[in-house]
Amino acid sequence: MNLQTHIPIQKESQNPIDYTSKLLLIGSCFSENIGGKLEHYKFQTVQNPFGILFHPIAIENLIYNAINEKKYTEEDVFFHNERWHCFDAHSVVSNPNKEALLKNLNQAILSTNKQVHNATHLAITLGTSWVYRHIETDAIVVNCHKVPQKKFLKELLSIDEVTQSLEAIIALVKSVNKDVTILFTVSPVRHLKDGFTENQQSKAHLITAIHQVLNRGNASYFPSYEIMMDELRDYRFYAEDMIHPNQTAINYIWEKFTNSWISEEAQITIQEVAAIQRGLAHRPFNEGSEQHQQFLKTLQQKMEILQKKVPSIVFEPGVI
Repeated sequence: MNLQTHIPIQKESQNPIDYTSKLLLIGSCFSENIGGKLEHYKFQTVQNPFGILFHPIAIENLIYNAINEKKYTEEDVFFHNERWHCFDAHSVVSNPNKEALLKNLNQAILSTNKQVHNATHLAITLGTSWVYRHIETDAIVVNCHKVPQKKFLKELLSIDEVTQSLEAIIALVKSVNKDVTILFTVSPVRHLKDGFTENQQSKAHLITAIHQVLNRGNASYFPSYEIMMDELRDYRFYAEDMIHPNQTAINYIWEKFTNSWISEEAQITIQEVAAIQRGLAHRPFNEGSEQHQQFLKTLQQKMEILQKKVPSIVFEPGVI
């Protein structure tokens, strides 16, 4: 008896991810879940230089500004609740020091510019079609930074607006990196503050727009949202907030992603990295014992062998 439906996922054969790949992940917080896995297994990964970006306009603006090497100045930041903020960045980038914020923003722009030029894979996770427009500047913001809501207009991007934004993202990236593989996915995180029906409408706009772009053959798609909704149709796969996928769900979706997008050779290396990471996380009862010293020696040998095979893999110095 089959008690679960399965999303058919085509294995990437043209440009799978391996340990020579350079990955840039931008978007919703779910991109950080997958990005965290990639970092744990020592892939060459950069994620969300401006913090979490929930909607396509935010991602488009970041890529446009990065390619054009925008220089952030005092006019681009503001002081609120004892911190300096920028409407182009998530609050994780905010800083109590204005100069430090500007320095971090401009460094992130240069880093993103480099990554967009050099990436072999760009993974974009879209979270919502709902956006907030700052009334004073008429600009769609990345984050409201707890500025009073009366300062903003809440809008739902139409399917056409999302499609145009995604096409602009693709055109911008391809203008400086024609060989990059662009991968879209929709975050399974539920934006219930917008409302249950409104969240579904928002996701529908994203999915429809993405598939309009896919029909033109300029990008690929990984069904994170569909896996969560159709294969993991149970609240036991959600965190306590009933909004975010829990670790079991993240691991399940990661396994699907691995099988479809990561090369078979790299999957073998993942297992080797995983064994070393487990060893590094091990906490002995007696650090000075002969048995533990032998364990550390063997672990060090495994690290050196793996690093010779895959020079891009770097473990933190001093962990042993």
